[in-house]
Amino acid sequence: MKTLALELSCSGGSIALVEGEEEKFAREFANDRKHSGAFFENLEVCLRETGMPQRIVVGLGPGSYAGTRIAIAAATGLHVATGAELRGVPSLCTLRTDAPEYGVIGDARRGSFFFARVRERKCVEGPILCTAQDLEQWIAATGVPVFSPEVLPAFPGVLRAQPSARILARLQLDDHAAAAGRLEPIYLREPHITQPKPVPCTAIK
Repeated sequence: MKTLALELSCSGGSIALVEGEEEKFAREFANDRKHSGAFFENLEVCLRETGMPQRIVVGLGPGSYAGTRIAIAAATGLHVATGAELRGVPSLCTLRTDAPEYGVIGDARRGSFFFARVRERKCVEGPILCTAQDLEQWIAATGVPVFSPEVLPAFPGVLRAQPSARILARLQLDDHAAAAGRLEPIYLREPHITQPKPVPCTAIK
């Protein structure tokens, strides 16, 4: 089976396609607003060189909301066009590390962070929102290597490792709670919506 993997949850994006045990395509690229076209350029090259996939797997974050949504949208479009099976997996299960068990932390914005624990490429704890103080205590007590996909100035001692489409493409999906069909990013909190201020009505003369 041809499996296409799309990972855009952090500043380093990646695409991979495997067929059986053979890796047919793998590409990494910058994934930010200055390089927003790199994903589609590399996806086009991948499909031209390898043909259409039979399965598409997307990294669902947590991480860049925009990047994850772009990956989901592209995967959904290909799913509609080809009928390929569609699956999603937490991106933190695919970090570039050989550690059988590790922790993952990240910036959840608005002064908060998140942590999770991964064992044998399966998320066994979290992701959970926390304060910086809570995170320091968790890191001290966890007893396993701790990684972050992005640089965290508040935690300079934490190792850096980003998710990988190459790992994502080779995961045993039956071992994961990977949903088939409609996919959604992993949300750490409810969406923050700013309501517009009411406009006062003026009398019509």
